[in-house]
Amino acid sequence: MEIAGIISAILVGLVIGVLGRLVAPGKQGIPIWLTIVVGIVAAFIGTAIARGIGYADTAGFDWLELLTQVGIAVVGVMIAAGAYGRRRVTH
Repeated sequence: MEIAGIISAILVGLVIGVLGRLVAPGKQGIPIWLTIVVGIVAAFIGTAIARGIGYADTAGFDWLELLTQVGIAVVGVMIAAGAYGRRRVTH
């Protein structure tokens, strides 16, 4: 993967993380930086899954790949919110 590909994956990951947070049910008590990290990871994993299954390289925009990435981001945001919420101690 070239530098331009990595940078574009990070930018797409930013958007994926925000979309995942918007779609995830309930209130997520996680910072925005964690949402961004989850989105970046979800973008990479979603692309790998789409390429592995064979629907990543279609003519036009890859809607199925985007839906896969957002779905993974939703799950990631929910897991991160649960883990982050448990680690915070309130008095």
